[in-house]
Amino acid sequence: MSYHYETASADIYTILRDFAKDNRREQTPYEDALWKELRNLKCGVRFRRQHPIGDYIADFICISKKLVIEVDGGYHNQSDQAKLDAIRTEWLQNKGYHVIRFTNEEIAFHLKEVVQTIKQQVL
Repeated sequence: MSYHYETASADIYTILRDFAKDNRREQTPYEDALWKELRNLKCGVRFRRQHPIGDYIADFICISKKLVIEVDGGYHNQSDQAKLDAIRTEWLQNKGYHVIRFTNEEIAFHLKEVVQTIKQQVL
C-alpha cells in the first residue's frame, strides 16, 4: 500500500513529508501572508502549501492547474542557490508544471499584484 501523493518520490516521501510539516509550522511572514490570500482565493481551485513533488517541496502548488508558486528570500540571489533553483524549475517544467516565483519584497509591498498574477494563471 502506498501512502505518498502521486507527485512525490516514493523512496523519499517520508523524509519530504516530515520536512514539509516542519516548514508549514515555521513558515516565513511572507509565506504566511501569501498563504492567507491563497486560502481565500475564490477561483474554484485549491492550493497546498509545502507540498512534496518529486524530490522537492513546493512552497505552494495548485495540482489541478499544475502551477507551482515559490517565495524567494534573499538567499535565492546567491549564485549557488540560483543554479539550484534553475535546475528545480527546469525539472518541474519538464513534468508539465508552470513555476512562478515571487520575492519576499514583492509579497511585502505588492501583495495585491502578486495575487492578481496568480489568479490570471489559474483562471
